[in-house]
Amino acid sequence: MNDNFLRALLKKPVDRTPIWLMRQAGRYLPEYCETRKRAGDFLSLCKSPDLACEVTLQPLARYDLDAAILFSDILTVPDAMGLGLYFETGEGPRFERPLREEWAINNLTAPDPYDHLGYVMDAVRTIRRALDNRVPLIGFSGSPYTLACYMVEGGGSKDFRHIKTMLYARPDLLHRILDVTSDAVIAYLNAQIECGAQAVMLFDTWGGSLSDAAYVEFSLAYLQKIVAGLHKTWNGGKIPSIIFTKGGGLWLEKIAASGCDGVGLDWNVNIADARRRVGDKVALQGNLDPNVLFAPPETIVAEAKKVLTAFALDNTAGNTGHVFNLGHGISQFTPPEHVEALVETVHHFHF
Repeated sequence: MNDNFLRALLKKPVDRTPIWLMRQAGRYLPEYCETRKRAGDFLSLCKSPDLACEVTLQPLARYDLDAAILFSDILTVPDAMGLGLYFETGEGPRFERPLREEWAINNLTAPDPYDHLGYVMDAVRTIRRALDNRVPLIGFSGSPYTLACYMVEGGGSKDFRHIKTMLYARPDLLHRILDVTSDAVIAYLNAQIECGAQAVMLFDTWGGSLSDAAYVEFSLAYLQKIVAGLHKTWNGGKIPSIIFTKGGGLWLEKIAASGCDGVGLDWNVNIADARRRVGDKVALQGNLDPNVLFAPPETIVAEAKKVLTAFALDNTAGNTGHVFNLGHGISQFTPPEHVEALVETVHHFHF
């Protein structure tokens, strides 16, 4: 198996810098759009293990990527909690029953992943078999705070008015949501590991919208709880974990001390500064601006080399501890051939 991704996360030597891309199976690929069309809608695609496997493997057929990531959605967990997930055309995800009432919050329970999220476990098993140990498989979940944003707001939000009102006016209710959701995420990720995921990632997309003190209390504390509850090994192999807080540059040292193996960086962070700040505690993942991929290939090559060189300049351990990625998910408007230029640049870069 090409295990450079796992080795880099564990800060072991690699023969090339590994690369995978957040949202690498997505709408920028025509073959993905075709499969999604066959599925009928996004949720049907997520809930079909065979189709989820098909789209998970599509970017690996095109590009020499060093990891596959389970095709699913972070909102499968709150959906399994009974909130009624649906997708409004052009509007994104919505919940029929957002958490606003105290009685509903008190009644919230963590779902059994094998029962209520069995289709995800079936997808993990199917993908692992299809990969045949070519590259590792990443499992994932949303962070408790990010999931709570959708659960309380009822969908996406620009101002997070409902959840922040709860945070300041009734912090006990928000802590209740986060505590139950943390238990759900621990069970969900451990089930993914048991079914074949070889690394897991927590997407804390909205953690960066919090104040300094609120991030530590309402996001980081629960991320730490999850990392502590995860399987660290399975079937004789180490299972590394990655935390990615979008807009989390302020808290890099604290995230690195959470117990995770890798810290994802968005494009606002200088990766050399990040390395200096966290030392050798964790591996770093990132952090090219996704919009660089709209530029001509020669610009993509130059910008990718800037990230690689910046990491190398402040990395005395040599070619290890870096997983190349974008600073957020790849845009649906990205030309597929531009991704090829990026992957080739990363793999052929020499320190």
